[in-house]
Amino acid sequence: METNQSVKASIMAIIILTVVSSLWRPTIAKAQSLKQFKTTFMTNTLNAKKINMNENTPLNITKLEIKPINSELTKDVDSLKIDINIEKLRQIKIARKKALELERKKEEERIKAEAKAKADEAAKQITAKSGTSISYDELVAKLNRSLNSTLAGKGESFAKYATELGIDPYLAVAIVLHETGCKWNCSSLLRNCNNVGGMKGSPGCNGGSYKAFSSLDEGIRAFMNNLKRNYYDKGLTTPETIGPKYAASQTWSSKIRTYMNEIEAK
Repeated sequence: METNQSVKASIMAIIILTVVSSLWRPTIAKAQSLKQFKTTFMTNTLNAKKINMNENTPLNITKLEIKPINSELTKDVDSLKIDINIEKLRQIKIARKKALELERKKEEERIKAEAKAKADEAAKQITAKSGTSISYDELVAKLNRSLNSTLAGKGESFAKYATELGIDPYLAVAIVLHETGCKWNCSSLLRNCNNVGGMKGSPGCNGGSYKAFSSLDEGIRAFMNNLKRNYYDKGLTTPETIGPKYAASQTWSSKIRTYMNEIEAK
């Protein structure tokens, strides 16, 4: 009987000490129930011996020394405080977002600069064959000075595909001007069906034999690809070598050559 009273008194003392300790210093451990305490307190004390016990095991304790489980609890209370400044966190988030956006823009500029340098080099190599060597932007401006009507301002498209495919841009635009009349007013085939080179195929423009394209850029790209695949890849790279296959007219090549000289001179 006295033993049980001693146990009860010890348990009450432990509980009181625990409560006082939690009020005096912050604790990061969760509170335990009395049943949980009975099965775990032996491992949390300095002088306890390791024994086998369960929830129903009687506690015969006459002396118990309680010490903090976590060494952090022995430090100054102020050191355990966390000061969260919401505004400062918001500013950090904004600064990080700006830094990431700046990095993204720098990467975009780097990619554009590399593409521009590559385009300039390609333009210079292609135009050098005609005796001049100009940059990509200069080539676009030169082509635009010869393109009118529906093709006005489309020099960028011709320059882009010409440098990508290795085609003489003056030759390509000269053929288009001759086939469509866009030196003055573009033909109905180009205006209605975006066909820039008089190419045949399906779907037919207004049911005819000449091919219709869904957009002007698609028509320009198809024309340039046709010039590359069916002529350049077969070694036909001048008006004189292309003429016999491209057109039945005996004067076709000389007319194309005249257009080329005019485009280059502008």
